[in-house]
Amino acid sequence: MKYQARKKALILLADGTIFHGKAVGDAEGTAFGEVCFNTGMTGYQEIFTDPSYFGQIMVTTNAHIGNYGTNEEEVESNSVKISGLVCKNFSYDYSRVDANASLQEFLNNSNLFAISDVDTRALVSYIRDNGAMNAVISTDVDNIESLKEQLANVPSMEGLELSSKVSTKEPYFYGDENAKYKIAALDIGIKKNILRNLAKRDAYIKVYPYNASYKELSSFNPDGYFISNGPGDPEPLTDAIQTAKDIIANNNPLFGICLGHQVIALANGVSTYKMHNGHRGINHPVMNITTGKGEITSQNHGFAINREETEANAELEITHKHLNDNTVAGIKMKNKNVFSVQYHPEASPGPNDSNYLFDNFFELIKNSQN
Repeated sequence: MKYQARKKALILLADGTIFHGKAVGDAEGTAFGEVCFNTGMTGYQEIFTDPSYFGQIMVTTNAHIGNYGTNEEEVESNSVKISGLVCKNFSYDYSRVDANASLQEFLNNSNLFAISDVDTRALVSYIRDNGAMNAVISTDVDNIESLKEQLANVPSMEGLELSSKVSTKEPYFYGDENAKYKIAALDIGIKKNILRNLAKRDAYIKVYPYNASYKELSSFNPDGYFISNGPGDPEPLTDAIQTAKDIIANNNPLFGICLGHQVIALANGVSTYKMHNGHRGINHPVMNITTGKGEITSQNHGFAINREETEANAELEITHKHLNDNTVAGIKMKNKNVFSVQYHPEASPGPNDSNYLFDNFFELIKNSQN
């Protein structure tokens, strides 16, 4: 019955374009956000719980979503962060020994509205040509004009500060308190697998809210500092940018990932810009300019740092580049203990080619202590 009872649904883009589908299960509802797509074949649960996707409607390009169910351990935060889901074929049944529940149960428990039976090939092609934009998914298919009016009031991702929506409210600890190293992490949308990667390298981490000052972070007397990934436009993050400036001024070891990379660039006077449709997937090719080696990387970002300004900055060196479009994928400071990358070396989901960057961070810490 659940297959026959599904309601008609649609995705309405900000420019008025409509794609039709059906609601997942017997759900009905409406959800707003910036529409974007991820090309990963696997890892949908990690994607849905990644704080970097807060406020976005996720279109999955893989034809089957839900076929391997969900596992309560495979989450990147304490809740689903996307605002809605669009897919082609939604699998109500699953076949994996490690699964705890179906994806439908997982979404229902998270109150997430999802639609399927959408021509996602056509939708993704349209987004690629016309760029990421706001959209609404809804079963209210007979009230298009009302949906258009509501959609017009949804703020653009450009200029939108979202870290405050996903960051921890109070500092907390992660790892073994007797570990060799202490890391102060600024949470502007941190993923759990980043904390796991730091902890397994013998680190005890104190995680701070998005607006924590350098004074607050340094009170932990850390060996190194970390600025996380996260959602939204980096430029409104004035507190995080100032904290990064203070860490840099004191020449403390500093590592940034994704939004943290952009914050470090802004702290060095390099501007950021909103990309046409961003990089989201688990097979993005990156060249490590320092070693000459290629890496297959997991990426999730809609903003990037300005290449020309980076090249003109005497304090910065470009260490990695994206091979599809030559955007800056990594930088380091020439005379400071600071580096960052635009992609996800914790790779959850994705390959482990870039996992060495965590090792590099701890080498940086060791060298700064000598």
